[in-house]
Amino acid sequence: MLGIYMVCWLALLFGNSIELASMLVIFSAFGLMLFLDGYFIYKTVTATSPR
Repeated sequence: MLGIYMVCWLALLFGNSIELASMLVIFSAFGLMLFLDGYFIYKTVTATSPR
């Protein structure tokens, strides 16, 4: 069953340039979202008290 999903992902990634570009946009947006979430958490944990 896993092989069917793998074939679908490979077809999406390497089917044509439009599908590859859309997958790159999706993965880069996901990576940027993870980075910004981590940065926000880091800044809130390491922030000093305003007083």
